[in-house]
Amino acid sequence: MQFVDESSIHVEAGRGGNGVASFRREKYIPFGGPNGGDGGDGGSVYLEADRNLNTLVDFRFTKNYRSQSGQSGMGQQKTGAAGEDLIIPVPVGTKVTDIDSLEILGDLTTHGERLLVAEGGRHGLGNIHFKSSRNRTPRQCTPGEDGEERNLRLELIVLADVGLLGMPNAGKSSLITAVSAARPKVANYPFTTLYPNLGVVSVSPETSFVMADIPGIIEGASEGAGLGHQFLKHLSRTGLLLHVVDIAPMDESDPVEDVRVIRKELEKYSDVLAGKERWLVLNKTDLLLPDEVEEVCSRIVSEIEWTGPVYQVSAALREGTQKLVNDIAYALEQNRIEMAEEEAPVRASVDEDFEF
Repeated sequence: MQFVDESSIHVEAGRGGNGVASFRREKYIPFGGPNGGDGGDGGSVYLEADRNLNTLVDFRFTKNYRSQSGQSGMGQQKTGAAGEDLIIPVPVGTKVTDIDSLEILGDLTTHGERLLVAEGGRHGLGNIHFKSSRNRTPRQCTPGEDGEERNLRLELIVLADVGLLGMPNAGKSSLITAVSAARPKVANYPFTTLYPNLGVVSVSPETSFVMADIPGIIEGASEGAGLGHQFLKHLSRTGLLLHVVDIAPMDESDPVEDVRVIRKELEKYSDVLAGKERWLVLNKTDLLLPDEVEEVCSRIVSEIEWTGPVYQVSAALREGTQKLVNDIAYALEQNRIEMAEEEAPVRASVDEDFEF
């Protein structure tokens, strides 16, 4: 299936039904009076997050969406039927922006969550509402109102606990293959990965987390070079970044310079992304002798002045990956505990404010 993470659509809510001017006409009741009913409300347009979808490709072919209009009212004070709401399924993680006003309407991050993007038009009133002591036979009624109309930009940002970043051929796809059930394409040429891949890493029957792999980043990515720039946004929702480095590049490039390039591109792209916690994963240790591995890894850590956690792994041989996975699971759990403790006083103060 083609991976599409951005699209634009036009949505239009249904128009409200018109009210009618009608009069009661029955035998022996010459002055029956008004009995025109109201119209029905127009249907609204909603977006609903669906975990069974993982791409916006369907919106490349269908651009216009319109909900049902309300029916007009009828005599005998009968109200017209309301228009049926239109529910449009989108992948979990979809961000919705109004193209014309640039207003962010919402962010659908939970399965089943709904977002109202266009409200249906209000119904028109029948002439029964205009009856008064001075106007016994009102002939006025009101038309239904138009529904809201919007041009929307849909942007899919994948939800993952851990994100992988690095230069092309650093071994990110090999790493996610080694620790999860994901099976991205692995090959010895740049930009093998063309779109984000998600893998669920099971640490134990009760513990797991989601890892995301994006295309490799090259110098100038923040300005649009290569493929990684358009997928950097997918790392914005991750709690932890793994910076994967090839310690023995086939092109004989310097791993230290590769790290500096990635760091610079993150800073150019987003201060938030650059400020996320990052762990250094020195990959492909199987390509060097043990003494050479220690020497190269020590040089890389020293020259880039790295102060965070460092791991030496061979994704191809699955060496060192289990410790990495276990440490990630522990760190994520600690983060969840800390967040829960920070939120607890806030919830307690809110509950106290509502005590009677």
